[in-house]
Amino acid sequence: MEVHNDGTARNALTPLRLVRGVLCLFVLFLTAFMMLVYFGFFGAVVIRFFSIHYSRKVTSFFFGAWLALWPFLFEKINKTKVIFSGETVDPKKRILLIANHRTEVDWMYLWDLAWRKGQLGYIRYILKSSLMKLPIFGWSFQILEFIPVQRKWEVDGPIMHQMLSTFKDLRDPLWLALFPEGTDFTEQKCIRSQKYAAENGLPILNHVLIPKTKGFYACLEDLRESLDAVYDVTIGYKHRCPTFLDNAFGLDPSEVHMHVRRIPLDDIPTSEEKVTTWLVNQFHLKDELLSGFHSQGHFPQQGTEGELSTVKCLVNFSMVVLLTGICTYSTFFLSIWFKVYVSLVCAYLTSATYFNIQPLPIFHLFRAMFNGKSS
Repeated sequence: MEVHNDGTARNALTPLRLVRGVLCLFVLFLTAFMMLVYFGFFGAVVIRFFSIHYSRKVTSFFFGAWLALWPFLFEKINKTKVIFSGETVDPKKRILLIANHRTEVDWMYLWDLAWRKGQLGYIRYILKSSLMKLPIFGWSFQILEFIPVQRKWEVDGPIMHQMLSTFKDLRDPLWLALFPEGTDFTEQKCIRSQKYAAENGLPILNHVLIPKTKGFYACLEDLRESLDAVYDVTIGYKHRCPTFLDNAFGLDPSEVHMHVRRIPLDDIPTSEEKVTTWLVNQFHLKDELLSGFHSQGHFPQQGTEGELSTVKCLVNFSMVVLLTGICTYSTFFLSIWFKVYVSLVCAYLTSATYFNIQPLPIFHLFRAMFNGKSS
């Protein structure tokens, strides 16, 4: 495991760090709430009644700005070094990202890569449905069209295929990210995975788990014709795998390393059985890559991406805080109708997230009604 020799965090949780962390979380929650209520609802619901394409453009702009607060926190406030290696990602391509799952916050560090490529508002995740229940953040996941799964294919299959079918418009940029292991890595899970591998004649992996295939295959099956490539991202941490609170309070990690490998779609089989074998082999390669990372302290071919611009981070932060300030003032100090609006939007977002509701354009509804009457 990537830990210090004494098992302690990089930085001690001092009173100053505690206060700073609480302040950061407060800002992130408040900005998320106001962006959701005033801009998320307008972009992802009102505009979506007329156009899914333009709905995604508006939502991407505002939520890309909010999501950029996290790389700002990681790299500029916490002083975490994010080091990229391997191949570079073409920012103009529609891609499927697969990554190993070291800890509960791996997916947040993919935002550091997406922001560098100008695709932060277009990254979607396949994530466990329990995360949709997080206060405020769950609403964000719904607005951003994350795909919730319960790890029961009879339940997840229809939901995945239905949502994936809406991602085929070539006008819409797409970064669809999933973690085929299905859960974060722990020593206990690794032992169970190794036992399963030994019983089924699969490679014995030490730094990753045997991947699950159905979700990955569903993405390929539904989107192969509209994707440009698959990118395999391998994530390693120095010197300890961070938790969410480690990130918030700036305790760990000192470095995040991401190795990127482009895989042409033509190199991936089409049958589910062959895709299963292929994906296990990819994670075998990933396991070897992580073995080298542990022994050498880095991945090969470092330096494929530069550092984030401090000026760009500060301008984005200022814009988000300014919009949040205006929305907060309007909610609490102007007309009571602002409070009524906020209450109604909160009620809608709660129900939409619980029932996984994504509005359809009005002309789709009329067409469905017309077809129903015709039949």
